[in-house]
Amino acid sequence: MQKITPFLWYNDNAEEAIRHYISIFEGGRIVSESRYGEHGPGPAGSLMSATFELEGQTFMALNGGPLYAFTPAISLYVDCQSQDEVDRLWEKLLEGGGEPSRCGWLTDRFGVSWQIIPRKLGQLLHGGDPAGSARAMQAMLGMSKLDVAELQRAYDGETKE
Repeated sequence: MQKITPFLWYNDNAEEAIRHYISIFEGGRIVSESRYGEHGPGPAGSLMSATFELEGQTFMALNGGPLYAFTPAISLYVDCQSQDEVDRLWEKLLEGGGEPSRCGWLTDRFGVSWQIIPRKLGQLLHGGDPAGSARAMQAMLGMSKLDVAELQRAYDGETKE
């Protein structure tokens, strides 16, 4: 087990969330799970907790009831290799009622916040041209889902026609 593992508290839909996530990310799998018995506090047979992996990262999840809710103050950052990966993850994570936000952020239907960020963004924001980096930053601030080609055009000083 890795030394630090994100632990996600769900009301009662951890199993649905886990199955959704493992269908999206490569190598997603449930490592272990435990279910409530006849004496609860959850319904007998329902998922109590699980350990799962996404892209080699271990997570734990708990159906802990309505005491806590997710907030965007904690998000899962996804380093995307390409615009195709950004597009695919963005669409899949919004499936079923998620909400897009700004600057590559979204909240999935389970309330978890994600940052779907193309690796190229870091290169543009920290590139050798400070004015280009400032233009790329301004372009990013106006986007919901990040568009690598548009960010590159902004960095290069090209305007939309």
